[in-house]
Order: sequence, then C-alpha cells, then structure tokens
Amino acid sequence: MTSFDFPGKSVIVTGGAGFIGSHLVDELVRVGARVTVLDNLSSGNKKNLESSWNEIRFIEGDVRNEDTLEKILEGQDLVFHLAASASVPNSVENPKMDYHTNSTGTFNILNLARRVDVEKIIYASTAAVYGEPVYTPIDEDHPLNPISPYGASKVSAERMVYAFGENYGIPYTIFRIFNVYGPRQRKYVMYDFIKKLKDDPTELEVLGDGNQVRDFCYVEDATKAFLLAVEDDNGVYNLAGDSLIEIGELAELIVSKISPEAEIHYTGESWEGDIKKLIPDNTKIKEKLGFKEETPLELGIEKLVRWFEEVEPIQDD
Repeated sequence: MTSFDFPGKSVIVTGGAGFIGSHLVDELVRVGARVTVLDNLSSGNKKNLESSWNEIRFIEGDVRNEDTLEKILEGQDLVFHLAASASVPNSVENPKMDYHTNSTGTFNILNLARRVDVEKIIYASTAAVYGEPVYTPIDEDHPLNPISPYGASKVSAERMVYAFGENYGIPYTIFRIFNVYGPRQRKYVMYDFIKKLKDDPTELEVLGDGNQVRDFCYVEDATKAFLLAVEDDNGVYNLAGDSLIEIGELAELIVSKISPEAEIHYTGESWEGDIKKLIPDNTKIKEKLGFKEETPLELGIEKLVRWFEEVEPIQDD
C-alpha cells in the first residue's frame, strides 16, 4: 500500500472510540494528522484510544446533536464518518433510533460540512445495503435491497452523501464494509466464538447451520483503505479482503487455536436479518485505490486471540 503523509491536516473521526474508528485514529496520529475524535461512547470506549490519547482531542458527543457538530467541524480538513448504530438485531428492535443515528446523523454532518468547506468526507457504510444477494460475488453495481432497518438507514445515508456531493460539491468516498475483525472488537462472530470458548472450553454453540459465508478483513488493513481514499475522486467501494470462509469452518479454525477438544453445536436458526452468503467483489478497491489484504486470516485470528488473552474484555452496552 501507499505511504501516507498528513502533517498539518486537521481531521475529525466520528465514532473514533469504536473498534474500526480507534484503529483509524491510531493510524492518522502515526502519519501526523491533528485528530479530533467525536464519540457518544454508546458502544465505543475511551480505553480503545489509550495509545493515542495524548495526541488527540476527544469530545464526547452525538452526531444527532447539531450544536455539538457545529462547534467541532469548523476548521476541519477531512471528516471520517464512522459513527453509527451498527447492529442489525438492534435495528430490528429499535428502528427509530437506528434511523436517526445513521441517516439523520449523516445529514447533520453533511449539512454543516458544506458550510465550513470541508475538503472531503469518507463515509463508512456497510455490506448490509445489498440485502440477500441477487448474484455473487457482489460488486458495487449490485442492487441495493436491504432486509434490515440497519441496511435501509445506511442506504439512506449513502444517498445523502451522494446528493450533497452532486449539489454542493462535497468530495466523498463511500466504503461498503463487509466483515472487519481484530483487537478491540468486542462483539460479532469471532469475539463471540472466543468468549464462549474461554467461558466453556468443552463446547461451542454456533448460530445457524454453519453454512453462512463471510469474507473477513483484518482491521489494520481496513483502516489503511480510509487513508488511500483521501486523494481519490468521488467513489463507492466494497471494503473487503480475500479471506472467504464458511462460518462452520471459521468455528473449527478458532476452536483449533483455543480448545481443540471442544465440540461444535449448531442451533439451526440464526438471528433475524442474517444474510446467508456475503461474497464480495473487491476488484474495484484494489484497482482504483491500490488496496490489498496484508494479513492472512489465520494470522489475524492469532492476533485477535492474543489480544483477548492479554486485555480484560470490556463489555459494550
């Protein structure tokens, strides 16, 4: 990947105390940016920012609050917008909160950004915008047919980013993120598997039948894509690696690293809104941005397990 040089750049990272956001903050600090983090700490945690804490400005606030945004967007060169309600099950339980956070919050960012001449917005969307695939691998031209309120709210936000780009000239990049994993991720399938095995090394319960297919990209690889986007023209990209695997195979791999004697049990039923096969086409991000996966899946899982063992897990609300 390209090397980066950000001295003097003022950037804001919304959701910067979260899993991906905090790794992005670390990378931005490393390349010399002046970083402001905005996070309401509903799922993020200040401890994620320990390694960069003395180099950043942290503001506890919400993207739904226009007054907060107005105070911090002035003078920012770049906005990395990662703040979101990012749970499909939670969006089914509380679609109103999900919509206001993801859609209205993005509108607030865009509406204020156009007033203060922000150079660019890099927006973190999701593969959930595609819904059940019409064809695979899924490229960026695939129909957007979300099956969850979460996916629908992110489609709405994407359309707003595009509309503000067209009408007000705000440069943008949209990343449709598939499955990113690594240290500081305290939910989702890999964390869930590791935690279950640490609690009971004799068995692992897996939701569904194990035939769900996912691609996984290590978090440090994924965050570099955000930096690659800074000099890019307006674009929409699948942010995904090359580590395609069935969930049953993933369970077996993690069991082999932690508790080889554990038995794996499948529930047969998964959670509502779970997409069966998310197989991405990442050709565009490779060819246009020069993105590449640098961390093989097995190595990334070993790093995640090591982090879990070294750091007392912090439960998100």
